[in-house]
Amino acid sequence: MEALLPIIVQAIAGIIGGQAVGAAFKQAAMGQLPKILGGLIGGVAGGAALSGLGGDAGALGGLLGDAVGGVGGGAILTAIVGAVMSASKKA
Repeated sequence: MEALLPIIVQAIAGIIGGQAVGAAFKQAAMGQLPKILGGLIGGVAGGAALSGLGGDAGALGGLLGDAVGGVGGGAILTAIVGAVMSASKKA
């Protein structure tokens, strides 16, 4: 369970970040599934990248680092997915 908790925190934080970006950019007109999946995948990837850069010794170590990386990664990936979906609808 100890190894699973950071991944759960990253996934939940990523979904929150993805939903925030989806709400902020209404012009992307994304459904719930792309926002959830983009946030989930981006959250886990962002949290893993942040923990890989700083390890557990930095100021953003532990669950706080997982949450910050998850929100950032989820927001970034959801924004990218929204931009791609928006561009493909115009073409």
